Order: sequence, then structure tokens, then C-alpha cells
Amino acid sequence: MIHITFVITMKTIERTCAIAYSINLLGDKWSLLILRDVILHKKSKFKEFVGSKEKIATNILTNRLKFLVKEGFLELLDPKGFKKNKQYIATDRGLSVLPIIMELYLFSIDSIEESVLNPTQIKIKKQVTTNRTAFEKKRKTDYLKFVESLRGS
Repeated sequence: MIHITFVITMKTIERTCAIAYSINLLGDKWSLLILRDVILHKKSKFKEFVGSKEKIATNILTNRLKFLVKEGFLELLDPKGFKKNKQYIATDRGLSVLPIIMELYLFSIDSIEESVLNPTQIKIKKQVTTNRTAFEKKRKTDYLKFVESLRGS
């Protein structure tokens, strides 16, 4: 019997091309979807990420969260706390990904039939396509208030 093991690692990319470096950091779908969930849906706990409609496997989620923390996109609110209670929040670097997420949204939203969108998604589509800048600003402000409430400030 032959056993084949696949190991997925993040290759170290020499920082000579900004696009290659960015893709190394954010080129997998999970990193962007986790950051989307953190910033736009205010998810902060492991079980909330697992509950996302994309159904990320727990081992992949664990690895991506560790990677995003290591690379400075997320931070643990209480790194010494119990595993069940750990909360992840976006750093300034994580928040800087919001325009990329919005570009990806705008790139494809018109190719999705509105009949498959729920009322909230239709409302968001209208807000984003009408005034993207205002939408981004409000979401960022709302997220920062959410983080303040998590910190107990």
C-alpha cells in the first residue's frame, strides 16, 4: 500500500514583486474569506468562522488563523485565554485588506443572479454599487466600534 502525504505550506517569496508577495499572503480563498468575516460580519471566534456558509475545515481554519496572526492581519484579543474563548480581531494591516475585498465583490456581483440573493445581500449590493466609499467607511467605523466593545473600552 502506498501512502501519499500532501503538506500545504506557505512558500517564502522574496520581496521583489509586490503582486507575488500579496498573492503569497492573500492568494488563497480562506484568508480573504476569514478577513471578510472578521471585518464585514464581525466574527471573532473560531466557532463563528466554522459556521460560515463556505464550510471551512477546522484544520484549515486553525492554520489560516495562525498564519493571519503571524503575518499581522489579525491579533488575538486575549492570547493567554482559554482556547474556547479566544477572539480574533483585525489589525490595521487586516483592515487595509477591505478595499481588496470590495474590489473582488464589485468584480463579480453583477454575474450573480439577484434571484439567488437574499434581501440583505440585495440591500448590500445596492449600497456598495451606489456609493462604495461610504459603504467602506461605515463598515470600517462599525467594525472599530465593535472592537472597542470587545476590548471593554
